[in-house]
Amino acid sequence: MLDEVKTRSQPLLAYKDFTDAALYKEIEELADMLKGAKVIHVNATATGGGVAEILQSLVPLMRGVGLDAGWHVIPPRDDFFEITKNKFHDGFQGKDVELTQNEKDIYLEHSKYIAALLEAHKPDFWVIHDPQPLGIIKFIKREVPMIGRFHIDGSHPNQEIWEFFAPMMHEYDRMIYSMKEFVPQEYTTDPMTALFHPAIDPLTSKNTALPRGQAETILFKFGINSQRPLMTQISRFDHWKDPVGVIDAYRIAKKEVPDLQLALVGLILAKDDPGAMRELDLVKKHADGDPNIFIFSDLAMVERMDVTNETFVNAFQTASDVILQKSLKEGFGLTVSEAMWKNQPVIGGNVGGIKAQIEHGVEGFLVNSPKEAAAFVVQLLGDPRLRTKMGEQAHEKVRKQFLVPRLLRDYLKLFTELKR
Repeated sequence: MLDEVKTRSQPLLAYKDFTDAALYKEIEELADMLKGAKVIHVNATATGGGVAEILQSLVPLMRGVGLDAGWHVIPPRDDFFEITKNKFHDGFQGKDVELTQNEKDIYLEHSKYIAALLEAHKPDFWVIHDPQPLGIIKFIKREVPMIGRFHIDGSHPNQEIWEFFAPMMHEYDRMIYSMKEFVPQEYTTDPMTALFHPAIDPLTSKNTALPRGQAETILFKFGINSQRPLMTQISRFDHWKDPVGVIDAYRIAKKEVPDLQLALVGLILAKDDPGAMRELDLVKKHADGDPNIFIFSDLAMVERMDVTNETFVNAFQTASDVILQKSLKEGFGLTVSEAMWKNQPVIGGNVGGIKAQIEHGVEGFLVNSPKEAAAFVVQLLGDPRLRTKMGEQAHEKVRKQFLVPRLLRDYLKLFTELKR
């Protein structure tokens, strides 16, 4: 059997103050039709990355409304994770990669092993997240609905990667994507396709209100002067997140705001992210020893200061003057909604799920280059009233569209459609 991630039960009532009455009632009615249904989510890792964060909140909430919900992670295997991160993840996002027969064999061999471990479980619904476990569909007995949840932008995949995965994806009873634009072209009218935006949890320590003074005290522990302007990007160290481009934007903006500081917060948590250290080395080289660029990657260093990862991120999202998410590709970007929830306008890359969260000029700005990003950094720093107005609009948009009760509703509706 696969390792199970232990989770609690979270009552829906805990979210009532954040949830419109109509949505709350709809969730209760759907949950009544699914009482006792067993749901098992399968993904690559219990920590690090947006999928794990979502499941840490979604699974307890599913339990809280009466489902028998569980969450399991696939067993580690270094060569398997190296392939899925550096070939599949990048390949689905259009990077030119070559997939060897040996790499295909490693993936399928481990998928078969995972499928054998799953045979002991007897759920009513499987939910399989992202490419790492997706291949189990070739080897598992199809006794109940199989749902694939694809969090990556797969709109323009590398052809070789697509030809390998497309037959497997087509076997699922439903494939869920974060946006219509992410659906591979040949599946845009497929009735087996569903669209769910991801969501954040307002009750986690990362997203509960942190007094600004307390946030500034935390930043001071790590050498940041809150009396000087601070721009921050919170993202894992990954080429697609463009941390090098953020440094370029900082250097352009600094010409007009000489005392500007930059924080790149990307504590390395995910076990399936072997390329993070390579990207981190590139970022440090590009920073070139600038004492006003703060690069945070070491979780142990943060914890030695008696600060959790969640509180550390919250402090930066609360006390920074400008938040960026300058991605080149983005499945969704939960850090955007997290910052918006804290009344922060966000300067984001004009790509993927960021476009679903930010309407340009309303909750933040969408940019296509470091130069554009720098211009909006300068604009927001110079206009506190604009920051306040856009931040209020950002918070309300997240409340209405990107909180976990709405995501729960989406899953409940799908389960009722597939119920056998």
